[in-house]
Amino acid sequence: MSEQPKVRTTEGVVQGLRRQGHAVFRGIPYARPPVGALRFAAPAPPHRWEGTRQAVEFGPVVPLSLPIDVPPQGPDWLTLNIGTPDPGGAGLPVLVWIPVGGYLSAASSDPMFDPAALAEAGLVVVTINCRVGAEGFAFLDDAPPNRGFLDQIAALEWVQRNIAAFGGDPGRVTVAGVSAGAGSVAALLTMKSARGLFRRAIAHSVPGLHSTPALARQVTAAFADRLGAAGPTAEALRDIDPWHLAAELTSFNAGLHAHRESWGRLTEAGTALCPVVDGEVLPETPWPALTGARASGTELLVGHARDEFRYFSVMSGRYGTFTEEDAHAALELLAPRPDGARAYRAAFPQAGPEELVETVYSDALFRMPSQKLAEANTATGGTSYLFELCWVAPALGGILGACHSLDVPLAFGTLDSPVGTQLIGEEPTPEAVALSRELQEAWVRFVTTGDAGWSAHRPGEHLTRVLDTEPKTLPYPEQASRQIWEGHFPAPFDLS
Repeated sequence: MSEQPKVRTTEGVVQGLRRQGHAVFRGIPYARPPVGALRFAAPAPPHRWEGTRQAVEFGPVVPLSLPIDVPPQGPDWLTLNIGTPDPGGAGLPVLVWIPVGGYLSAASSDPMFDPAALAEAGLVVVTINCRVGAEGFAFLDDAPPNRGFLDQIAALEWVQRNIAAFGGDPGRVTVAGVSAGAGSVAALLTMKSARGLFRRAIAHSVPGLHSTPALARQVTAAFADRLGAAGPTAEALRDIDPWHLAAELTSFNAGLHAHRESWGRLTEAGTALCPVVDGEVLPETPWPALTGARASGTELLVGHARDEFRYFSVMSGRYGTFTEEDAHAALELLAPRPDGARAYRAAFPQAGPEELVETVYSDALFRMPSQKLAEANTATGGTSYLFELCWVAPALGGILGACHSLDVPLAFGTLDSPVGTQLIGEEPTPEAVALSRELQEAWVRFVTTGDAGWSAHRPGEHLTRVLDTEPKTLPYPEQASRQIWEGHFPAPFDLS
């Protein structure tokens, strides 16, 4: 039996384990536990330790504001994990994965993010935990905003200090995520404190979820009032158990529609506490920042699924039930002002309520923010590679379509993970395996060289890799929606 791998970090020695031809290190702290006096504070540097720290178990799960059955664990949430082909090597490209969903969950231990296949392909893979929900994004009078983003920056700083000891190249770091993780990546592109911490970016299904300070302050005050707290402050919330706070946010999110008249579009997002355009931590949203050259372009691989909203409508039991009233409300709230609702009906004249609801939700929440991030990054001198996943998930008789998150087990090669089997089935078809290989090879090529393997996005061409049974590079498939959103950025949620 070979000796278990050891690596000296700036804080102390860690010992991992060998697995499937690569080395794995888990639960390494990149910041101190954000509890007690540090709760709702910016992340503090991790403590040093003597001797050898065992790094074979994942760190505790961050308190989740999603109805997922995860038992409360310890407070050492700010940890990361590393899978490396060769901890004694040098110069390997690095992928840092931000596993944030809905700004409500962040579980780097999810088997869907197993690094085995990507490490076998030559990448050093880092997955991180960071604060979400109220811990990460409640807008408190006496605490820094967007603490979840500050955690991500602290993790990237740790990577810069330490990844060479695991065989990685700190000059070839790609930061990546899906959904709110992709929103995090987009935010990092605009944040001065993140400059120099990564070279490339991968963003799948970028959401347009941001709040103005005015709305965030009112929402957080209402949440604090629900809890019986003295006010929207860290001091008032600090003694509330973190898992109880997460459970209360779950209930609060479920009742957002009651606030539609005053909170408008936010009530359709399903998450009350999202990133705040505070002017300091997050100076502005990514699209105008990039287009206006207030943020630097980069090498960007970005895309979305064709049927983004289908997963949510099926899982909520709403699929097949949407009425004309639902379509009218969705268009009025989510289509770009002033005449987006009329433009959708003109562009899709044969569409019934179901198709209109699905189209405008998919566009507003994921498809247009992703497509426009490619455009904005190109406009400021970056290189953008755009894709759309059109392959239909086989599970549930194909009802899920090419849905949100289907691309993640394909990219990681984790078709047998719980989410992978939920979407793809217990026995992946040859089509699924081939498409997984296609997307995974694009990731590896991009992280290694900055070239995804197809033609880059250019103004006037909008070339897109369409991932289907037979992948092809074509003009952007969602041209009707792109034209409706021409000249419109995803705007922060605001008071109605």
